[in-house]
Amino acid sequence: SVTVSNPVEKVAYLVIFHVLFVLFVWTYWKSVFTLPVQPDKKFHMSYADQERYENEERPEVQRQILAEIARKLPVYTRTGNGGIRFCDRCQLIKPDRCHHCSVCAMCVLKMDHHCPWVNNCIGFSNYKFFLLFLAYSLLYCLYIAATVFKYFIKYWTGELTNGRSKFHILFLLFVAIMFFVSLMFLFGYHCWLVSRNRSTLEAFSAPVFQNGPDKNGFNLGFVKNLQQVFGEEKKLWLLPIASSQGDGHFFPMRTSCEARNPLLANEEQWEEDGIDEEPQNPGEASTLAMERET
Repeated sequence: SVTVSNPVEKVAYLVIFHVLFVLFVWTYWKSVFTLPVQPDKKFHMSYADQERYENEERPEVQRQILAEIARKLPVYTRTGNGGIRFCDRCQLIKPDRCHHCSVCAMCVLKMDHHCPWVNNCIGFSNYKFFLLFLAYSLLYCLYIAATVFKYFIKYWTGELTNGRSKFHILFLLFVAIMFFVSLMFLFGYHCWLVSRNRSTLEAFSAPVFQNGPDKNGFNLGFVKNLQQVFGEEKKLWLLPIASSQGDGHFFPMRTSCEARNPLLANEEQWEEDGIDEEPQNPGEASTLAMERET
């Protein structure tokens, strides 16, 4: 058998191992059992609006109905053709960055992807936990590979001769390196997404704003992008404790013009569609926007 003779080395190995192990299990547990958050009730259609929408056969009128409902909601992203994002299965106006998960059969706030490894939908409620799970898994594998490598070298040079232990050491080193390399690419990709304030879905299909698709629409700069996911309390960044900014229904946008009421931001388009005309005076428009937000 392979043993560590130095007592200081034994204590150091055990302490580091168990710290990483506890953090690994804790973050995995939080990723698995933190339920995805659904949109607030105010985004759901009322029964009367549902009937009015379903009984209307003209697509342009249906679009106007959705626009009227969305007037009082903080919704700024659109479908590819400029319409309101609506989920016909959940019967709700989709908040920005919200998507319907076919596996969970529900709309998930700031959905990133559905992860089979944790059997859960990764979104606003558990994205921080998922990132920490990847980070501590990576460190865990690296630690095991680093501590085992010394004994692998000893077997290679003939210092140790126990055949059974040799197989165990080789197998452990191989598995640790294999998982480390796989996790390194996945964690690196999500670090890049966080630095750009994008979800996995947004990386493949850019969110559409009033002026068209913009892959950097939510990019606020590196530091603010980190704070969106991890919060402003740096002491909580490395712990699987909820600290993400906001409630998942609204996200600050890169350009100030997008942070206006969606109907006012594209006033002429909605007037052409037959929706109520807005005042042309900028002061009146600002006053009306403030009244709607309150």
